[in-house]
Amino acid sequence: MENLQKFYINGEWVTPQSKNTMPVMNPATEEQIGIVAMGNTDDVNLAVSAANAAFETFSQTSKEERLKLLLKIQEVTKNRFEDLVQAMSLEMGAPMTMARDAQADAAIGHLDGFIEALKKLEDYVTLPNGDVLCKEPIGVCGLITPWNWPINQITLKVLPAIATGCTSILKPSEHTPLSAVVYTEILHEAGVPPGVFNLVQGDGENVGVPMSRHPDIQMMSFTGSTRGGISVTKESASTVKKVTLELGGKSPNLVFADCDLNEKVAASVNECMFNTGQSCDAPTRLLVEKSCYAEALKIAKEAAENISLGDPKEEGDHLGPLFDKIQYDRVQTMIKVGIDEGVTLLTGGLGKPEGFETGWYTKPTIFADVTNDKRVAQEEIFGPVLVIIPFEDEAEAIKIANDTPYGLAAYMQTGSKERADRVARQLRAGAVHVNGAGYNYGSPFGGYKQSGNGREGGDMGIEDYLETKTLHGV
Repeated sequence: MENLQKFYINGEWVTPQSKNTMPVMNPATEEQIGIVAMGNTDDVNLAVSAANAAFETFSQTSKEERLKLLLKIQEVTKNRFEDLVQAMSLEMGAPMTMARDAQADAAIGHLDGFIEALKKLEDYVTLPNGDVLCKEPIGVCGLITPWNWPINQITLKVLPAIATGCTSILKPSEHTPLSAVVYTEILHEAGVPPGVFNLVQGDGENVGVPMSRHPDIQMMSFTGSTRGGISVTKESASTVKKVTLELGGKSPNLVFADCDLNEKVAASVNECMFNTGQSCDAPTRLLVEKSCYAEALKIAKEAAENISLGDPKEEGDHLGPLFDKIQYDRVQTMIKVGIDEGVTLLTGGLGKPEGFETGWYTKPTIFADVTNDKRVAQEEIFGPVLVIIPFEDEAEAIKIANDTPYGLAAYMQTGSKERADRVARQLRAGAVHVNGAGYNYGSPFGGYKQSGNGREGGDMGIEDYLETKTLHGV
């Protein structure tokens, strides 16, 4: 891919100031598939300068002009849809069907949500006292996105910036640069004005930190680990810029005895393992009522052992590999931690699955009889690893569910609508999924506590990119 070793600044693909590069690897074959340029402070400064200049005019565009631009992006995205699918399958090991139905689908789904949100946005609101609230773009935005849902997170940041009249610099994960290049080509073809969107590839230290510190960036939007979010917040503090964060999770999934146990436990296992467990909101703590605990263990074990692994190039509902060796080693370390902590290894365990010696494949693993103080119950593993914790009653289930530094999502399986409503209101999480209900495009996404601040998607996702000005006597 020709543009992999260039950056997109001021509407053009340019040669980086930095000479550093990094190999791009296929996680299923462990083979090199490209070389990506790795930027530095000079590259960031050029991109910020372009974004700053473009903001003067783009911030004055009308809502109608920006809607027209989003509709053009929609058209081009649909034309390049399969290119996004192929890129993500290749660079992060997403199986082809999942890459199409979930990973790339986000490029259209989130765009639809932002188009509807922009249509509803009121630029001027008159208060009962006669004053007027004016909504204006916040300015130049620094956007940092992760490798596990590359286009999902890029669109959740780039599109609201464009929708509100902001300009931006995107630093995608250096591990998944292919899809970012394709999406940049989409924006260019759609006619996004020069400087409104800029792409600088690189790592956190050499690109992310200079972005966070830059005095001409008014907002940083970061998705990644809680550790990374803390770093962005600290580096941004000296310039008092706005910081929004979507971080880690250790989401509880409460299974009550009054649910359809066979269906809901099996579905819960598959939900945890989806994307090879590499989702910040994955339901990785399965809390099961003691009266059905033994039966739930049997169902969970069978469900995990029925999960198939396979080549990302193939269609189907199989799992692919973890995205690289570093992540594979982290997951293996945490599986060993669980074994050393003395919890019951229900299925899976250390090492690669039989027949998958090449590629960063991991056995779907379940630990049972876990207490919530164990490391495997408290730390985000980010792999296909589920822990099962018994509880006595509703009150204990809620206590265990909330006993975590995170608060991104929670899940619940119950046959009682009254219980679902009652328990959901007591769970400290940004989203509660009841009986398998999934996220819908246009709804806000974000968490409590160390899972971050701010919300992405739809109306609230647009609000994060706006400043509010009060007009008196107008």
